Amino acid sequence: MEQEIIPVSDIEYEPLIPIDEYLSAGIHIGTQQKNHKMMKFVYRVRADGLYVLDIQKTDERARLAAKLLSKYNPSRILVVSARQYGHYPATQFTRIIGAKIITGRFIPGTLTNPKLDRYIEPDIVLVTDPHGDAQAVSEAINIGIPVMALCDTNNSTSNVDFIIPTNNKGRKALALIYWLLAKTIKAEKGDTTFNYELSDFETEL
Repeated sequence: MEQEIIPVSDIEYEPLIPIDEYLSAGIHIGTQQKNHKMMKFVYRVRADGLYVLDIQKTDERARLAAKLLSKYNPSRILVVSARQYGHYPATQFTRIIGAKIITGRFIPGTLTNPKLDRYIEPDIVLVTDPHGDAQAVSEAINIGIPVMALCDTNNSTSNVDFIIPTNNKGRKALALIYWLLAKTIKAEKGDTTFNYELSDFETEL
């Protein structure tokens, strides 16, 4: 099988991690469907119709996302993941940075109904998939909480304030993006104690 080559357009640009690590995790592999608003993050379309994300743009957005999240009180960050392969890496991410997590079904009213036992008032919401986590996105938008989302090529981004373009379906890809965000947020805060490997974020098969 021919090696997938994704060039970095700016020779001076230094990614957060080596490009090969992105490639091996399949973070650039999109879907055969596309949302027109995600096309600015697409590098090319393969012969089989699969949309391939631009790794440099993913890296740039991950860097910006970490910088933004590092400015929030971690306990006021809510991470949501209905997608099964996102449960473990998202939980690891929140445990390391001190954020809150909701995996599996998102109970309606969690962000909007103070009478619920599990009611929560975050300052920002990070979702693993805007489609699978649509209830969380809708509630956040309704009450004016900014939404950051891991978005694949087929995701609708109309209710997303900050897009991180990435394969948000693959086990290794989700492990890598959450590991990278945790690592970079720690670095942004000047914390040098991050000693987790990518494998520490991977969901076991």
